[in-house]
Amino acid sequence: MGGRARVSLVGSLLGDHAFLRAWWSNWAEVVPGKIYRSNHPGPGRLRRAVARFGLRTIVNLRGTAPNVATALSAEEAARLGVETVYMAFESRGAPHRERILRFHEIYRTMRLPALLHCKSGADRAGLAAGLVVLFEGGTAAAAARQLSWRRLHVAVSPTGILDAFFRMYAAEGEGRKAFLDWVREDYDEMRLRRGFRPWRLGTFLTDTVLRRE
Repeated sequence: MGGRARVSLVGSLLGDHAFLRAWWSNWAEVVPGKIYRSNHPGPGRLRRAVARFGLRTIVNLRGTAPNVATALSAEEAARLGVETVYMAFESRGAPHRERILRFHEIYRTMRLPALLHCKSGADRAGLAAGLVVLFEGGTAAAAARQLSWRRLHVAVSPTGILDAFFRMYAAEGEGRKAFLDWVREDYDEMRLRRGFRPWRLGTFLTDTVLRRE
């Protein structure tokens, strides 16, 4: 391994908490044989996942901001012939209407099987997985289950606004309007923000202890 590669690997391990992800993947199947979710995979884990599950697309929910882990995984994906798609979601804000619709377009056209990942695999991966459940005709309750404490999602923290999003659809649109029609025509981001209040302890846990993006 060359000097530059070693520096990049050390930067990823320390600066991006990749040393934790070396033994914990937060991996789960969302749609059997089609969609999986995890935390940010390093090159080795990505190789193993492609070999085992036949992945053809990686959806990076962290976006295109400069990041050593992103550079390493994108380079390995390209070497393996796997497409990387960048789709930035927020973990602490109300999901943006335009981003939901863009993600649906990505989902509709991307090559399968695919892996959805963010940094920890808890919040943005949970949101994207929940959206996939709804795209596939599932219920808001099933979508909300993708945001689970077992995946280290903390619903009483600022990331709980993602849970509130699915509850809003359940209360206002489910059974009356198709999910994407509700997003286009009725979803009110500002009202969701105004109505959500996290617990102070939950905020400390996600922002200080877990240091979520």
